Amino acid sequence: MEDESDSLEIRELIQELMNQETLFDIADSIEKLFSKIENTHKEKWKENQKAQVEESAVNLWNWTVAKKSAPGITDMQRVKLRHVACNLMMICEVSDPNEEMMRRQILMLMKTGKGWVDVGKPAIANKFLDIALHDLEKLYDQLNKDCSNEAEANIHKAGIQKDIFKVLSYQAESAVALADFQKAVTCVQRCKDILIRLPKEVCYLSFLCYNFGIETYEFKIYEQSSFWLSLSYEIGKMQKNSSISKEMQAKVLRLLATVYLEWDYKQYREKALQAIIMANEENLHPAGFYLKIKILLKGDASDEDIRKAVTELLQPEVSLEICLDTARLLLEHEREAIGFDFLKSASQLFERSPDAGRVLLFRIELLLQRMKEPLAKGMIEDAIAAHSAGKQLPPEILSRLHLVLWDRAAKNYESKSYPEALQWYNYSLSFYASGQTEQQNLAKLYRNMAACYLRLKEPGEANEAVKKAERYDPNSIFTHFYIYKIAVLEKNTLKAWDAFVAMEKSAAEFTEGKPLMEGSMATNLLSLAAQFALENDQRDMAIKALGYLSQHLQDCQQALTAVKCLIRLVLSKVTSEEEMIKDMESLLSYLTAAHRRLDELHKEETELLEIRASEAQWFRKIAWNLAVRSEGCLKVMRDFFILSFKFSQFCPLDKAVLLAQRTCLLMAAAVDLDISRSNLLPADEQAELLTQALEYIQSCRAIWKVLKQTGDFSKDPTDTILQLYEFEASAKLNSPAVSSLLDEVLALPQVEIKTLETIASLAMESPAHYPSVCKRALGRILTLLGKGESVDIVAYSKCLHSLVHLSLPSGPIEADLCVLEEAWAYFEDALTLLDNRALQAGFPEVEIIWLMTRAWNTGIYQYCAGKYKEAEQWCGLGMRFLAYLGTLKNSYEDQMISVYSEVLDKLDKAKRPHSTEE
Repeated sequence: MEDESDSLEIRELIQELMNQETLFDIADSIEKLFSKIENTHKEKWKENQKAQVEESAVNLWNWTVAKKSAPGITDMQRVKLRHVACNLMMICEVSDPNEEMMRRQILMLMKTGKGWVDVGKPAIANKFLDIALHDLEKLYDQLNKDCSNEAEANIHKAGIQKDIFKVLSYQAESAVALADFQKAVTCVQRCKDILIRLPKEVCYLSFLCYNFGIETYEFKIYEQSSFWLSLSYEIGKMQKNSSISKEMQAKVLRLLATVYLEWDYKQYREKALQAIIMANEENLHPAGFYLKIKILLKGDASDEDIRKAVTELLQPEVSLEICLDTARLLLEHEREAIGFDFLKSASQLFERSPDAGRVLLFRIELLLQRMKEPLAKGMIEDAIAAHSAGKQLPPEILSRLHLVLWDRAAKNYESKSYPEALQWYNYSLSFYASGQTEQQNLAKLYRNMAACYLRLKEPGEANEAVKKAERYDPNSIFTHFYIYKIAVLEKNTLKAWDAFVAMEKSAAEFTEGKPLMEGSMATNLLSLAAQFALENDQRDMAIKALGYLSQHLQDCQQALTAVKCLIRLVLSKVTSEEEMIKDMESLLSYLTAAHRRLDELHKEETELLEIRASEAQWFRKIAWNLAVRSEGCLKVMRDFFILSFKFSQFCPLDKAVLLAQRTCLLMAAAVDLDISRSNLLPADEQAELLTQALEYIQSCRAIWKVLKQTGDFSKDPTDTILQLYEFEASAKLNSPAVSSLLDEVLALPQVEIKTLETIASLAMESPAHYPSVCKRALGRILTLLGKGESVDIVAYSKCLHSLVHLSLPSGPIEADLCVLEEAWAYFEDALTLLDNRALQAGFPEVEIIWLMTRAWNTGIYQYCAGKYKEAEQWCGLGMRFLAYLGTLKNSYEDQMISVYSEVLDKLDKAKRPHSTEE
């Protein structure tokens, strides 16, 4: 059943193909058929299936033939269809086919084989061509046996021989394509043998060999190429009356001579010369004479032989191109005298033709190339005289001559031979007639002359030339550039500035709708303008030019280079602190622009990432240094530190960069906190600064966490600074996290007294007001001071002072018992210290007086409130400090005793009514 399904599928595919309408569907059906036939075997099918398939194959073949000129079907698709049809016919082949069937199959095999050759698949073609040749030979033998009528047999055999000739020629083509030289020779030789009976095919076979010769020559297979070309010529001579022209035979021989020339000239010189002589005998053609000259030159022939060959070339029908090529050839082989004589004769030959100008131009170019400048100048001057007399060169030749003259002038300018350059420009100017419309070229010419005059230190002449250029092309950026240069040299600042503005305007118009490309005309001129201004001490103009470039250049690296120059230039002109502050905003804007440029670079390209990192390092350091130098303006300092941090984000995150990032953020936070301390700052601005500082602190903490993993930072104060900054910002923002922030500090294993003192101070610094937090901090200070080997009595006394101050208001109060008890404890601590004779001497006397006064005043406030008992306690506490006063004791003692007696009396009287009642 499998064989039946195969045959059915093939027939259905063929029918489907022939019913398709779109090219896409046709292409798809062709590929399906081609794939199917490659996997089909002859043995599978029965006779009745073969008959059905054969009919489909014939239909497919005919459909393909009908579609031969149809658009859209490619040669490859067409040969694939023939391949399918031909294979199907061979699968369906009967054991004993008749002559008609054999001829039909042979035709299909030949067409299919030739098709594969034409599409460049010679290996596939060979299969079909071999079968076709075998079947033709078989048919030929069969006709010899079966045909009784000799005349009729000869007619049939002639047709078969012609087909054999075709198949052999196709096989030869296939063999050459497969580089099988021996097979190709064998096939062509058999074709040549058949030519006796097929004289009309001489031309075809000769052309075939010629094409083989060209193909092998192009691949530099010279031995095979010479064989095919020789055979082509030989076949062409077989029939005197053949259709091969003498021109074609000469063409074959010229190529043969070229093959010999390029193959091995020393060995095949004579053969090359003989081939070209034969070619010229066949047909006189300038190309033949040119090739002969080439062969003679390569063989170091005598000047006499060369002159003779050159004379042969100078025929009326010779083309100018051949003459010019011959002149070049002669000069390349150092036959200079013959070459220039030949050109002189060629000039006379073409004197009255439209090509006379081309010969003149060519002679001038050759003279300049051969360093015969005086002769070239003489010819140019003669041409100028003729031009002035009305004998003008054709416009095309004149344009090319101008290019030659300008090129010569440019080379002299580059070699600093400015007078010579001017002479060549003047030659060019002489060819411009008055009123000529080539205004832009004239303007360019005058600008070039102005450049020469500037180099010769002749600004007056340069100015005149530029004025003429301005007359012809007033809006050109180049014209403005030279006006600018002359103005700078004349120290005419206003004129130079106007010219630069005009240049900037022209550049904007020139690049309208497109970015300013690196290396473009406008970019280069503005760069040169900046450079020229610098060379002539015009810094403001240089800054203007560099500023324009940094904004408008598309190429990131070029723009960054402009910014670098700009920054260096601004920094180099700073001479005082006042000027530095004035330029800081500009420098800040330049760095911001540079950061934007770096951020625009494609992050996925490794090379660009390396460039970005390198550039960022430079800008990071510049921003840092500028920040350090901006102490007079805190906001600018902060912005530079932040920019330095942003640049560092483009750098590889090594330890040095991480340290720089940490410091930048710390400094930025410190500056914001410092600015926020101003009493003149509005509340909303202060809150904004404090919030921003917190953001910097959080970012810094994240970097610091990474940084601590890279080494030992146990002695680094960053953690403490971050905690203090965060505490200050949070406290002044009235954050509920203030208390917990103190807890974090207190939880540290080694918290410093100085840190706690700062926190205590910050907790009460306006607008913050956290007395409880302050007291907790001060309390820990007392604890830490008490644990020391030696007590810092001064620090201890100050801490007690602060705690008392926080606990006891300075005026009359309704104090609750807890507050008084807390304050009493601090006084007792002080007295305990004073009882220690070792410590007593260090206790500041002013602090003793202050404590005594505060305790005494508290007692008096209680006395005034009628609280005599409490008054007696606090006044008594105050009097206990009298014992530790020195010379000042007498100043207080009498008065305090007197008042204290009154307090006791009042206390005693207060108690008496209670006693009477009892």
